[in-house]
Amino acid sequence: MIDPSYLVIEGPIGVGKTSLVSLLSKEMNGREILEHVEDNPFLYSFYKDPERFAFQTQLFFLLSRYRQLEELKQPDLFHRVTVTDYFLPKDRLFASLNLTPSELGLYDQIYALLNLRLPKPDLVIYLQAQTEILMERILLRGKEYEKEISWDYIHSVNQAYNDFFFHYNETPLLVIQTTEMDFVHNRMDLEDLYKQIQNMGQGTQYYIPRKG
Repeated sequence: MIDPSYLVIEGPIGVGKTSLVSLLSKEMNGREILEHVEDNPFLYSFYKDPERFAFQTQLFFLLSRYRQLEELKQPDLFHRVTVTDYFLPKDRLFASLNLTPSELGLYDQIYALLNLRLPKPDLVIYLQAQTEILMERILLRGKEYEKEISWDYIHSVNQAYNDFFFHYNETPLLVIQTTEMDFVHNRMDLEDLYKQIQNMGQGTQYYIPRKG
């Protein structure tokens, strides 16, 4: 079994990454590092006109995420575990969906320089959900800048995440199907999920909770 000191929660928009980071950091007495999505000044414009604002949006996210993850290099005397709701390869995934080939070529040069300087997580948790569930959760949280998001875009993001993590093998990976889970409001679901983390070994493991 692994004993992670750097834990990443990943998954598509609306799957519950930030909520789980907050819950796990309390459960594990850990330091949480959350992505500041709303700080991106291009995001609202991107959802209205993706082709025009994709590169600016993606470059801002890349540099912002890199600066935040640099905090991992600073020792934390009060917390043994750091839990984040993103890691840099996620940025590359979105770039491949949204940028033109020439934009992606320039982006990749910057990405390669930054990614080399960051530590790898001890464990990545990938949260899955059906696209319909993601759309329901996005609408439920009611963020203004997300009102323009289409079902097609969320579905393409969801598929890209599935493809990415199907081939991912750089660190231990725990894949959790969250469609039938409510770890925010159901304490038993959270405890069951936490038990999966505690029992995690090397390689990739899958967890599909069974209701009934």
